[in-house]
Amino acid sequence: MPSFEYVRAGDVAGAVAMVSADPGASFLAGGTTHLDLLLKDAVIASSRLVDITRLPLHGIERVGDSLRVGALTTMEELAADSIVAERLPLVRQALLAGASTQLRNMATIGGNLLQRTRCRYFRDRNVAACNKRAPGSGCAAVEQVARMHAILGASEHCIALHASDLCVALVALDATVRIEGPIAPRVVPLAEFYLLPGDRPDVENVLEHGELITRVDIPLLPSAARSGYLKVRDRASYEFALTSAAAALVLDDGVMTTARLALGGVGTIPWRAREAEAILTGAPATVTTFRAAAEAAIHDPFTVPGTAFKVELAKRTIVRILETVSGVNP
Repeated sequence: MPSFEYVRAGDVAGAVAMVSADPGASFLAGGTTHLDLLLKDAVIASSRLVDITRLPLHGIERVGDSLRVGALTTMEELAADSIVAERLPLVRQALLAGASTQLRNMATIGGNLLQRTRCRYFRDRNVAACNKRAPGSGCAAVEQVARMHAILGASEHCIALHASDLCVALVALDATVRIEGPIAPRVVPLAEFYLLPGDRPDVENVLEHGELITRVDIPLLPSAARSGYLKVRDRASYEFALTSAAAALVLDDGVMTTARLALGGVGTIPWRAREAEAILTGAPATVTTFRAAAEAAIHDPFTVPGTAFKVELAKRTIVRILETVSGVNP
């Protein structure tokens, strides 16, 4: 077992200062992923864990037409919030589909945003070829067995999948992330927070060392909006998505005046399907329109033999969630 120093932070500034001053330090919150990677899989290293669980970063507050969600709020707390249930069904459904009750009671919203890929090759330290773990070493998933991997934003450098269900819904809603750092706080749209792997799959987001997510701001949907989240998986519970989709629509006399669509299970990052949204907005809510949007969403995929099935499955997932949310029967 690797050795490390454990420190409990007393305030946000102190936590940021301790981690930013030590290249080997990292933050510890719910630990549902971080401790697995550090202690069980041993694919990351940390000489100091700075515990932030007692910092005042909990809670859900409505401010105008958005929710301010503290980074240490648990998945279960957010799923149980009455405003989320009423105005953001896609968020609630994504949270409930994302983990068991036990994990949701431990896992934090900030931690969910930062969870690492479930790629079997990244999590197996005996596999040498993983550009995400060892830059320049190659991508074993491209050459070997792949299934739970990405087809959008992928390349020969990396096809590791972003596994979060919640982030799919949050990207569709234009959520933003507040970040505290050693210099100054900043706010980053979640859609700009994640980085495509390119030739540096090891750099996953815009966070600098020592920066800490303190809050997520989630815009509320209009009261007339309909929304939902659909997750296609191998078994009914406690399983990661083969494909998923979060959708929100506002309809006026059968015409979609507003459309939001994001995809999971297919992207190296939570995938906003803007080309599909352009087709949906202003169009009649029909199966023909939904199929055209699905074709636009899954364009130019990067597939290997084990992931080619996701192209058609993702399209069907998109059509199904749009039918469900709009109430249109096939």
